[in-house]
Amino acid sequence: MFANLAPRFCQQCGAGKIEFTIPHGDDRERHVCGVCGHVHYLNPKVVVGTLPVWEDRILLCKRAIEPRYGKWTLPAGFMEEGETLEEGAARETLEEANARVTVESVYVTLSLPQISQVYMLFLARLNDLDYGAGTESLEVRLFAESEIPWDEIAFRTISFALKKYFVDRGTGVFAPVMDRIVQQGR
Repeated sequence: MFANLAPRFCQQCGAGKIEFTIPHGDDRERHVCGVCGHVHYLNPKVVVGTLPVWEDRILLCKRAIEPRYGKWTLPAGFMEEGETLEEGAARETLEEANARVTVESVYVTLSLPQISQVYMLFLARLNDLDYGAGTESLEVRLFAESEIPWDEIAFRTISFALKKYFVDRGTGVFAPVMDRIVQQGR
């Protein structure tokens, strides 16, 4: 399924003989060096981000990069090595929206197995109104619920989180959810 992600050379011995086979004691096919036997595990990428709130409005970023250039999203991106989930979410918010937030709690966890990603979005409070477009954003803006450009939201994961937030805001209960999006539509 993810053969295009296969390493071309063994990271252990440098040989170029990578095979897709079931290693001894395993239950699924993996990329294995045919010379030294090293198993190259391909693990999902973790996307972290925030749902930044200021009073009754949500901060969204208009993407300046592909995929979905020009569409609106929450500030989020791939987690970096050496950081916690919360640190990554706050860093992405700073990078994309030049916004400082207080990360409050994990809110939406979504598995996207077909693209080997896990989304973890946190509820966050904007610390101030000093924000602006980062290098990956064309524009950053606060939206009231009635102003959300639903037809211009970049990803189903973001639509899911925003819809959940507005339902939860109506009840006053912001319970975390874990779900999956089987097919990432655009």
